[in-house]
Amino acid sequence: MGAPVAEGCAPDGGPSPDAGPPPDGGPGSEDSVLVTNTTRFHTAVGIAERPGDLSTNPPEILVFDGARFLVIQGTPSPEGLRFKGVPPGPYYLSVGGRYVVTDARQVEVGTNRLGRPDAVYAEVGGIQALNLNLSNLEPWRRGTVLELASAQVDMSGDVYIPSEAVPEGAISLNFDGASYSSYTGSRFPLFESEYRDRLYVNQLSPSSAGALPDGRPLTYTALTRSVEVGTFDFLPDGVSPLPVTARLQPAKAREFPLEWRLPQFTPFATQAHPRAEHSANTFSLLPAAHGVSEGWIGYSGTLLTLRPPAAPMADVTTRLRFGNPFPSNWGVVAIASASYRVMEPVPDGSGRLLRLTASNVVNDRLDNVIAGPVVPRVSPPRSLTIDGVPASTPRVVGTASPVIAWAPPTLGTPSVYRVRLGRYDRDAGLVLNVRFVDVPGSITQVRLPPDMLLPGSIYYLAVTALDAPGFDVRRRPFKTNEMLPYHSADAISSLFTTP
Repeated sequence: MGAPVAEGCAPDGGPSPDAGPPPDGGPGSEDSVLVTNTTRFHTAVGIAERPGDLSTNPPEILVFDGARFLVIQGTPSPEGLRFKGVPPGPYYLSVGGRYVVTDARQVEVGTNRLGRPDAVYAEVGGIQALNLNLSNLEPWRRGTVLELASAQVDMSGDVYIPSEAVPEGAISLNFDGASYSSYTGSRFPLFESEYRDRLYVNQLSPSSAGALPDGRPLTYTALTRSVEVGTFDFLPDGVSPLPVTARLQPAKAREFPLEWRLPQFTPFATQAHPRAEHSANTFSLLPAAHGVSEGWIGYSGTLLTLRPPAAPMADVTTRLRFGNPFPSNWGVVAIASASYRVMEPVPDGSGRLLRLTASNVVNDRLDNVIAGPVVPRVSPPRSLTIDGVPASTPRVVGTASPVIAWAPPTLGTPSVYRVRLGRYDRDAGLVLNVRFVDVPGSITQVRLPPDMLLPGSIYYLAVTALDAPGFDVRRRPFKTNEMLPYHSADAISSLFTTP
């Protein structure tokens, strides 16, 4: 692929280790790449594997020959999709609009999912009407949150209730006209009692965590009461409300100490972007459905959320308490995130300002995170450039496949770098994250494939350093990107345009 990706793809500078013998073991297999697709469904009774579909929107391989990208199509085989004529060294694997730079001769592109493999889902736009009949609530206060989740199907989200519908101090709730909003997409599951599908109803209540050293109050929201509703049948049709009747019970509580050294995250703002400011912080606890042996697979609700006041930043030293109604074999994941922002003028003559954001995230099992002070584990990539020009310089990028380059961070050992390209939508007034390129942590520059930049458009890009030792981007890029620990730090560009 030429200099932008060839250097450093193999950790030792030589041929990199592979996922086993050549795919077919026959003559000429050294120029062959086998792509397989197996989805792993994580359930209460174990992991079920199902073969994935490679015929719809099939993966492609792109090879840069020093002047242009060559596209190689795969041929179906009993094992998966086989690509012939792939030269030794790194190449781009395109899967569903995402790119992975790898040199492996066998790549598994399947993903992990929650819920039983035979579950059926309906497209409802992520919203489901609810009729609620809830009792034995924690006395309702401003900031109270209701969430729904399931251990049998892939479903979690929060409940919207108009504030005037619940009086302060209420311990019961009878309301037709509530709505569920999904955390995980636009689908809603078909609940089937035959498969013992059930539903968690969780209440999260605001609590005090004391005060910061300067006296500012510190509050958080944590799960206090819950119940798992018995098996039932429900067919989502986009119209019919889901009746939810439940008597909530106090959830088993755990208390833990937290020392979060927020000022240590502040210096990385200007490394993320020269004009960025440290703007916000969030500490969250999330349940890890069915355990953490393969990482945090996906959302199953929230256990706790703490958002300290913004600047001036101060250390947060306190004790927090949360309820956990989930099975004992589930894990608890802690995510501490510092957010940075920079206001950028939109280069379209409109006079608009657009907020671009970056973050520095500590993500691991709760017990590992609180074993010591919460401090940054990795810093942003340095010296981010687009075709050799500092990426913080607003400009017109005239090449179809610019080279994005950076220097390694000063803190941490990245396993992977993720290049994220966002395109400004003029109608929505937002930047949408549209394309991704993942590269091994030994690579510090990558040439964008030619289909990533559209003419007459406005973009920004982020390069994220991922310190995630279990992330095997070369051979299992979409199955191991949930492994813990998973620490990250972003560097972002200014807005740039294409002619």
